[in-house]
Parts: sequence; structure tokens; C-alpha cells
Amino acid sequence: MATLTARQARAYAEVLKMRPEAARTLLKGTPTESAGTLLVHDCLDITELMISQDARRYQAIINAQDKRLETLEKAEGNGSLYQYTRAEIRLHQAAAQVAFGHEIQGAWNMRQAYQEMQGTVKRYPAYLPARKTLGMMQFFIGSLPEGYRWFLKLLGLSGSIPAGLANLRAAAHNPNDFQTEAQIMLALVEETYYKKPTEALQLVGRLAQQQPDNLLFAYLLISLNKKQHRTEAALTAYRARPIGAGYVPLPYLRHMAADLLLYQGQYSASRRENELFLKEFRGAHYRKDAYFKLYLAAWFSHDAVAAEQFRRQIDTGGRTVVEEDTYAQRFFDDQQPLNRHLTRARLQIDGGYYREALTTLDDFQATNATSLRDRLEEPYRRARAWQGLGQLDSARLLFARTIALAGTAPYYFAPQSALQLGYLYQAEGQRTTAKLYFEKALSYPKHEYKNSTDTKAKLALAELK
Repeated sequence: MATLTARQARAYAEVLKMRPEAARTLLKGTPTESAGTLLVHDCLDITELMISQDARRYQAIINAQDKRLETLEKAEGNGSLYQYTRAEIRLHQAAAQVAFGHEIQGAWNMRQAYQEMQGTVKRYPAYLPARKTLGMMQFFIGSLPEGYRWFLKLLGLSGSIPAGLANLRAAAHNPNDFQTEAQIMLALVEETYYKKPTEALQLVGRLAQQQPDNLLFAYLLISLNKKQHRTEAALTAYRARPIGAGYVPLPYLRHMAADLLLYQGQYSASRRENELFLKEFRGAHYRKDAYFKLYLAAWFSHDAVAAEQFRRQIDTGGRTVVEEDTYAQRFFDDQQPLNRHLTRARLQIDGGYYREALTTLDDFQATNATSLRDRLEEPYRRARAWQGLGQLDSARLLFARTIALAGTAPYYFAPQSALQLGYLYQAEGQRTTAKLYFEKALSYPKHEYKNSTDTKAKLALAELK
């Protein structure tokens, strides 16, 4: 099977470290029209574009991808690496097109990439890099919420969660040029959708320790610790991240740090990080969320003028594609004031400060004027705090109470409660009860986190079969 040359592999390692100039320097000594060189160049371009989200660079990169595909078509060489490279470049192009609002072209390229990668795996079943990418596509297409499936059926794309996981595991567990990438993909899938955080944290921690100069591994270590409510560990990783002129600027790290500082009540420091994020980031995503977090930092600091200014800016820019931005926009549109105790408790729970959150919640007092949203949020937050502390009987009781109080209210507290109850009963081996709660989580027609909640519930149901 064709593999990258030693120099191409070193250049690709620099791409993973997010050091573009070092990668380009290494590529100067490789054959310009070889599949491996074209592939690493494309990985480099798509990494820089997707991280920067700089629309000014979009067309030049699309044009470069078209030229690479033409070169591959004309090349006399053939084999697994050539076919894999062609499909991989098409997938990169599809990702860029979707990210920058060209969904139809992106969907068509995704279809071609999927079919070409299927063909590569069929022709070269032992070529593991193709299984890595095909597995990723099979899994994510198979796990998409029902609202997206009609479009994929129109394109003739059908995913498979079991086949996707099998292909990912084959590429992750056996040596190949892209084994580390496959290991990371598999670990993130299992952490996000199958409640296996320990394995992911161990893998990323080991990679970051082995390569302290790798910005990607540092980012993953920060992100995973943040998702697992390990605020101090995440901030430690953030402060230890590699920095310097040779790295791709990664402004989103500042946005993550702003969240972590907000959890700790370091409001001025949180504001500084988010203001730097907004200044440095050229993309449209997470801008509304950043202004919402700036609002919170000012509001908790009793800076009413700044809080109002940040609140108004939620509506002025960015997009509502990612759920965090959708939540921020809904906060602006609803014009429903936040409860200080409930909001502080939410931040404390997100940060892993569960006992502090319970103390904060003790200060919440409902009155006749208290909104339904706040009445639902209080037991839900208590449930999450007790769940974090391992007091699962208390958590189950409060999750069930949230569901009973909610009825058909269009907030995420009840569907999330149902999802968490499903996980708790699944962990105890009560499959029938778990199935009922996962199905209930899917039954809510509209709420802020429907896409991610539905995807997780759907995957959990598939695992129960």
C-alpha cells in the first residue's frame, strides 16, 4: 500500500501541530505533483481556512483545491494513496463550501467524496486511511437528526453507525499514516456520544505530554477538560499551550478561556479574553455567544451600562448555526430577564463547582411572579449538581420533577432531563426504562438544543438494540 514519504509525513506532523510555515518548508523538498504532497498541502490549507474562518481566503483555497484535483486526474500514477487523496480533497472542499454558505455545492462534493471513498475502500480494503474517513462520514451521516435526513436521501447518501464505528476502530487500532488522527476521531465520538470521557482524556493527555509543542493536542486537552467540568485542569492546559509566531492563530481558545474564567467568577478576566476573541476572530460563529458571555460578566459585575451594550450586540452580527449562538439570540429575542441565582448556579455547574451551585440555588426563592422557565430551571440545576456529585437518587428525583412540571414548554430542561435519565438507567442496566426516556427526549418538538439532544438520544437507542 502506498504511504507518505518520510518528508511528507514530517510535514503532516507539522500540520497537526498547527505550524504552517514549518510544514510548507518541508514540502518544498517533495515532488510537487505527487499525491502525498498534494494531500498534505490541502490539509494545510483547509486547517488554516477552517480555523481562521477568513472569508477573504475562501475562493483562493477553492481554486487551489480544483487545481489539485485536476493534477490528480492527469497524473499517471494510480493506487490507494491517489484515490484517497482525491476523495479527501473533495471532502475538504465540501467542508469549506458548507462553512462559507455554499451548501448546495458542498453537498454535491460531499456526495462525490463519500462515493469515491467507498470505492477506495472496496478496491483497497486493507488501506486504513480510507477506512478512517469513510468511517467518520458513515457515523455522522447515520447519526444526523431526522430533520436533515431528507436532504441526504435526496443526494443518495446513507450512513451506518455500526459500519462507521467499525471502520474508525480499524484505522485507530492499526498502524497507518493517519492513525493518530483516527484515534482522536474515535475518542471524541465515544466521549461525546457514548459517555466514555476517561479514554479520551487519557489519549489526549498522553499525546499532549509526548508533544508539548503541538497546539492541536493542547486545544483538545483544554476542550475535553472543559466538557468534563474540570475547570482548573482546563485552565492549566490553556496557560501551558504552545505559543509563538510559527503557530496558526487560534482565537477560539480565548473564547473557551473566557467561559472557564466566567465559571470561576473572574469576570474582568473573562471579559478580556472574550474581547480579544472578538477582535482576533474573523469568522461568524460564536460571536453571539461571546457577546452573551460578555453580558453575563458585566451583569454579574453590576456594570449595567456595559451589560446593556453587550446585550444589544448579540443581535448585530454572527450567525445562528451553532447551538450556543442560537441560545444567545433566543435570550435577546425573548427579552426575558435572567435570574441571578439560577444563572450563577448554571455557570458553577458547568465549571464543576457542584456544592457551590447547590448553595447558590438555596438563595433562589420562587414567587407568584416567577416565570415558568425559572420554575423549571431550578429543579433541573439541582439535578445536574447532584448528578455531578454522584448522588444519583436525588438527581433522578429532580430530573423526573422537571419533566412533570414542564409539560410541553419549549425549553430544554425537560428534554435534557429525559436524556440524562436515559443515561442513568442505561448505566444501571435498566434497558427498558432507559429506552422510554431516550424516546421521550426525542419527542419534544422544539427547544434550544434539539439537534444535539436528538443526536445523542438516537445513538443511545441504537446502542440499546
